Amino acid sequence: MKTILFAALFLFLISNITFSQNVDAILGDWFNAEKDGKIRIYKSGNLYFGKLIWGKELYEADGKTSRKDANNTNALLKGRPLLNLPILEQFEFYQNEWRNGKVYDPKSGKTYDGFLKLKDGKLEIRGYVGIAAFGKTTVWTKAQ
Repeated sequence: MKTILFAALFLFLISNITFSQNVDAILGDWFNAEKDGKIRIYKSGNLYFGKLIWGKELYEADGKTSRKDANNTNALLKGRPLLNLPILEQFEFYQNEWRNGKVYDPKSGKTYDGFLKLKDGKLEIRGYVGIAAFGKTTVWTKAQ
């Protein structure tokens, strides 16, 4: 009986160490699936966020004026610049994935519930409305 308890405790501790080692693995810069945008994922407290730091179409024709978030469904947010636009908000790490956050798609102007998961060095972003089964997954690659 003691052996089983010890083994269970050992496995529990090892799994927690593994989870804590991966907790910040998503930090850094990532290219979106189309490779036309780069998102910087950072941590504030225990929550994870991502902002748009580069894009092929971030500036107007003059090359200096930042384009605005014109597709946003919220009229109050349509005037904010695309540069440094929040894309991922308030994700928390739990059991090898980042959950309970929001994913913003500037191309559609819509915000979705979401979760993030690392798989084979790539970041899977699942955005959905209501139930995760009815959502869409996009895959980002780490920027070098």
